[in-house]
Amino acid sequence: MALTTEDKRRLEDKAHELRTLCVDTIVWAGSGHVGGSMSAMDIMTILYHKYMRIDPKNPAMPDRDRFILSKGHVGVGYAPVLADLGYFDKELLKEYNHTGSPLGMHLDSRKVTGVEASTGSLGHGLAIGLGMALGARLQGRDWKTYVLLGDGECDEGEVWESAMAAAHFKATNLVTIVDRNKCMIDGPTEEVMALEPFADKWRAFGFEVVEADGHDFDSLAAALDTAAAAREKPVVIIANTIKGCGIDFISGDYKWHYGGFDGEKTAKAKESLARFHAARASGEKGTAK
Repeated sequence: MALTTEDKRRLEDKAHELRTLCVDTIVWAGSGHVGGSMSAMDIMTILYHKYMRIDPKNPAMPDRDRFILSKGHVGVGYAPVLADLGYFDKELLKEYNHTGSPLGMHLDSRKVTGVEASTGSLGHGLAIGLGMALGARLQGRDWKTYVLLGDGECDEGEVWESAMAAAHFKATNLVTIVDRNKCMIDGPTEEVMALEPFADKWRAFGFEVVEADGHDFDSLAAALDTAAAAREKPVVIIANTIKGCGIDFISGDYKWHYGGFDGEKTAKAKESLARFHAARASGEKGTAK
């Protein structure tokens, strides 16, 4: 579905609000996986605020779309998305990753309303999502399952076992999205364990590949529309993103896979996010290269 000017402005505003709330949550927690949360935020924003069929007031709605955050370590970015939608009280974010809080670093589906699967042991999310997609088919349901992978996570063999099975069973109700920020905890992905030619690998496993700018809502919408129309092959969206997107002093730096902000850095982060939002609101396209 083509985005209207109003759609894009609404999504830009919401993504900015959520990035800022993520920074606040990191401050309350003392630290968090900030880099990947910022790179994934536009993807989660468009899914939850434009594409997914959900009802936060009825989180167990049988025909809801499912979202699996396979890169579960970025719960500090995901929790604000869910809290903002009303799945749980925003005040709980102030207790994120505190002893006794239901909001652990990796969100637990048994404790956090809206979380479909407990993830964080990287590589499992696509297998879980495929199971859900096949379950929908067996039940004659039309809901979709969206799985968000990290690119470093694609070093895991289970990702490719799941991909092979998804193609074999033509699981076109499964939408795989890779947050391709080209960084992982130990360094750039291509130095730690090269993924390229990444798109060709997915094609070889039987997927239709769509590449998108993960920080441009028009590009993401076009990719998601292609996935929705798939009938013969499952679709993987390789969303090219930037680690730490929106915060200039951490942008593209793998060393900010995890970190915290003191008062000065918090102020600088929010100033940078405000500039980033203003630039996008003025019509500048996404920033992923």
